[in-house]
Amino acid sequence: MSYSASICTRLATILAIGFSSFCDAAELERPDVLLILVDDLGLYDVSVEGSSFYRTPNIDRLSRGGMRFTAGYANSCVCSPSRASIMLGQFTARHGVTNWIGAKSGLDFNRNEPLLNADYARQLPTKQTTIAEAMRDAGYQTFFAGKWHLGGEGSLPTDHGFQTNIAGSHKGHPPTYFSPYKNSRLTDGPDGESLTLRLADETCQFIRKQAARKDARPYFAMLSFYTVHSPVQTTKALWKKYQAAAPEAPADGQRFKIDRTLPVRQVQDHPIYAGMVETLDDAVGRVLKTIDESGKAESTIVIFTSDNGGVSSGDAYSTSNLPLRGGKGRQWEGGIREPFYIRYPRLVEANSTCDLPVMGSDIYPTVLELCGVDAKPDQHVDGQSLAKVLVGKPDTGLESRPLYWHYPHWANQGGEPSSLIRRGDYKLIHYHQGARNELYHLASDPSEKNDLAGKQPEKTADLAAQLSAWLKSVNAKMAEPDSRYDAEAARKKWARIHGEGKKRLEASHAAFVEPGWQPNENWWGSAPN
Repeated sequence: MSYSASICTRLATILAIGFSSFCDAAELERPDVLLILVDDLGLYDVSVEGSSFYRTPNIDRLSRGGMRFTAGYANSCVCSPSRASIMLGQFTARHGVTNWIGAKSGLDFNRNEPLLNADYARQLPTKQTTIAEAMRDAGYQTFFAGKWHLGGEGSLPTDHGFQTNIAGSHKGHPPTYFSPYKNSRLTDGPDGESLTLRLADETCQFIRKQAARKDARPYFAMLSFYTVHSPVQTTKALWKKYQAAAPEAPADGQRFKIDRTLPVRQVQDHPIYAGMVETLDDAVGRVLKTIDESGKAESTIVIFTSDNGGVSSGDAYSTSNLPLRGGKGRQWEGGIREPFYIRYPRLVEANSTCDLPVMGSDIYPTVLELCGVDAKPDQHVDGQSLAKVLVGKPDTGLESRPLYWHYPHWANQGGEPSSLIRRGDYKLIHYHQGARNELYHLASDPSEKNDLAGKQPEKTADLAAQLSAWLKSVNAKMAEPDSRYDAEAARKKWARIHGEGKKRLEASHAAFVEPGWQPNENWWGSAPN
């Protein structure tokens, strides 16, 4: 990890009275907080992380304005569980939201798999205290805009601590990214208005109103983009821009590679998706500019991350997460590794980095400590505050702690029921079907190509035992066998997907970069084109 010693000098007064006393400094001017959560954005969908196709200058600027965590993780490979973990400060098996809300489970799940999808909590637990409730009760004005997907009536953002809710509902994705939106919690804009930019503008308006009020309380705002989730849509102009910029197709014409269950995208050249990423970046830029214009950039905490990895298989097959393996819905790093940035100029050195593994569940205690709000250790029991590392102090607890994931479900993107533990540089994947394990040393093998389970049986057994004990301690629900499973039908399905299915997939994605391609008559109503 790299830090500037000047931070420790600037914070000598705070640190001298004990690190737990951030509130002593925060009382002088409590910081505002903006949490930006993107849907389905992979680590390598951001140019600062290495993408040469997608262009994200505003997100890059945000990352360089504070600390970039090089081992940032989502709490799940799909959306709702990760979002619940951010709100509650807990690993998914503890709070019980282990699948995207709306997915079928038990005997209602009938996809001809050897195991049933385990049952799961269908909304954010009402008896627990969310980060929004904690901030509201500490005197913060709370605001939410965008994707919620943590329950419907009775479990909306306004039921869990947010005083304002714009566009948040039980739905996991919009029917369209252009007005008219068909969203009962968002008024339509002019025909063709971008949903992504509209959510940014609503957030900007909130920030401006807060800045203009003489009696304004500090705010905790959450801008939770629906993008870059499907439907994958962009304007004709942006499609043309990235169609022209796309790299040469692979020599063999194969954009996809079979990885165990489904084809997985190997190249970033999807011009429609690239247009979505640019619009996302423009939206982030608008909000950052508004914070700058408010005159409070120095005392505003901005956190940026995503809820799961990029969609490389299943759904829209829209991006590649290489060199990470897999993507959304999958148990490998491509499904859970994320951009993870925290900017707070008053305390955090620009262009600093940290290589300690951190998770979305750490956001809750981190925000409380930085804002001088009393910790709630019985609530954010799994999350740990990142405040020390943000100011250049070592935190041995972060270095030694185990991280856990639990996904006892079959994913639409080809993921398998599994549970994970990462401790230090080692990651173990336990598959529920067949009770087998994979072991990877991430420091030397971030692409998870070399399974060490057979070569290091003691390490494998040790991590497997830790994982099993933890799952039992939180009463984790497990996948059960499905007596209806038909192995021969499954074999025929596999042959179709990997044969004719893959051929159709290759042809459809090759067409996206061809001159003259058009999705429909009016480019999803995205005027002006």
